[in-house]
Amino acid sequence: MSQDAVPIPRWLRDFDRLLPIRSQFIVSGNIRDSFLVPLAGGPSLVPLLRALWETLSGRDYRCLLVFDPSDGIRVYPDEAPCRELAERLFDLKPSAGSRMISLESLGKLMQAVAAQREVRCALVVDFASRLTRQPDHPGEGEHRFFVAAEKLSLTAAPIVPRDGGRPLFNPVLWLLNRPQDLPSWFALDSERVASLTVARPDYETRLAAAHQLAPLFEGYAQAAAGEREAFVKAFCDGTEGMTLNALADITELASRQQLGLRAIDDAVRCYKVGVLDNPWRKDYLRARIRDAGSFIETRVKGQHQAVVKALDILMRSAMNLTGAQARNAGNRPRGVLFFAGPTGVGKTELAKTLTQLVFGDERAYIRFDMSEFAEEHTGARLLGAPPGYIGFDAGGELTNAVREKPFSVVLFDEIEKAHPRILDKFLQILEDGRLTDGRGDTAYFSETILIFTSNLGIYVEDEHGRRVQSVRPGDPYEQIECKVRGAIGDYFKYRLSRPEILNRIGDNIVVFDFIAPDVGRQIFTGMLANVARRLQEEFGLQLALADAVREALLARCLADLAHGGRGIGNRIESLFINPLSRALFGLDLAGRRRVTVTALREEDQVASLDVALD
Repeated sequence: MSQDAVPIPRWLRDFDRLLPIRSQFIVSGNIRDSFLVPLAGGPSLVPLLRALWETLSGRDYRCLLVFDPSDGIRVYPDEAPCRELAERLFDLKPSAGSRMISLESLGKLMQAVAAQREVRCALVVDFASRLTRQPDHPGEGEHRFFVAAEKLSLTAAPIVPRDGGRPLFNPVLWLLNRPQDLPSWFALDSERVASLTVARPDYETRLAAAHQLAPLFEGYAQAAAGEREAFVKAFCDGTEGMTLNALADITELASRQQLGLRAIDDAVRCYKVGVLDNPWRKDYLRARIRDAGSFIETRVKGQHQAVVKALDILMRSAMNLTGAQARNAGNRPRGVLFFAGPTGVGKTELAKTLTQLVFGDERAYIRFDMSEFAEEHTGARLLGAPPGYIGFDAGGELTNAVREKPFSVVLFDEIEKAHPRILDKFLQILEDGRLTDGRGDTAYFSETILIFTSNLGIYVEDEHGRRVQSVRPGDPYEQIECKVRGAIGDYFKYRLSRPEILNRIGDNIVVFDFIAPDVGRQIFTGMLANVARRLQEEFGLQLALADAVREALLARCLADLAHGGRGIGNRIESLFINPLSRALFGLDLAGRRRVTVTALREEDQVASLDVALD
């Protein structure tokens, strides 16, 4: 790539353009990044001070002084001619490369630099965000310093060096994390102070940087031209939103891990999530997913359509075809599922089962009950407080959890109960696959499966504002699916006025059916087996039920299936487990091997059991 093709950073172009008319510059944003600039030996990635010096020296500036609160004043670059010039012009004799000076001395040095006529020179105040703890309430000495700097910005005049040339200011540059780190009045309505924001590199800049870094990857020299171009494009696409420092770090990681051109996705992922091993690419995962239908349906009963849809998402994710229809899939999550339907029908259980299937550990499952985030201010808890607010340095529960477990299933339970402002954040997650918290730390969702659950469409409000059931057990599945999908669409499009969220979820809405009686019978049998196992583990007792007791208990549990499997469990607890505990509590169970339930009675809505011990 020729030097002419190197895209000069916009902030640097603006700085060069404004030198004749601006005396001071507030430079903020991505100031700690590297910048691609043309040098004598070719384009190179250099820090901000070097990029600044290259621009200034091209304008015949001969001296650049740099101050920071930690090391004091120094000369840049640290070369003999520059040091000798600074000593002669400003009586600076920095020992060990720098010298501590007070703010008062710095103010006087600013005035001397601004008025210097012998040669062009500039002063950079680095780490200016650390000059004062409270920008709008500085101490007395700090206040005098900033007032003097403001006055200097207005009184300084462009300088024409004695050897001639265009009139240009000898500028003062303030390097800040945020513009607010200086007193708010400092640059207010000032025509002499320019604010420059250093943005993160755009596609063109990342592409140029990728071309510079590509030869450092193993196998690049032997690769064909087409393979090289494909690698550079993949490198650029995979680092969207990242700094050029990040690209250089990825290159270093790839070199240390001996990752070649075809492993660029692994190198980028290793940088993002800190893990080189990728469970999505394991052969055993494909085998698990291929044979997973029967395994899932043993845990999630009666939801064949939901299981098939979920497996389709897993197969697509394992083959890395998520977003394949788009020109650039970016860093979107591996999969997105929206589980909708009645309560207690297996939505949460399916999420746990998918976690066990993919990652082999249910602990990789992260759940958020969105009813806890119904108020706007609770977004700070989920996503992290904004910078400057109490607790911002703690990060957010969601971002912290995903950074800790980058390969995980993230479940957002009852998503419709979250505040709409919080839902807006999901647009960024679904589209870009990343989220930055108040600390400035980025969590990447590119290796996660996101699952949203909702009960929308099951209940609606009638003309009197009363909550009534829209669909019931026994309704055809097609009717339930149509009503639930329609309710979800209406909620996002009309109630929230955020159709873009629904659009990003796409066709990944999975509608669960009510529990059918035959499925309810299976759930009932499984729960009774769990009770029997617990009795065996705790007391060494075998559990037996008379046929009449089993049928009576089953009839009561299946009488109302509107609450699904959870409702069956609640009925078993109140009609069987509680009275069984009451019946056995005062008995000596030592040496007993079997408990038989011979009768089930219910008086005054209180259940009781007759039991016999062997």
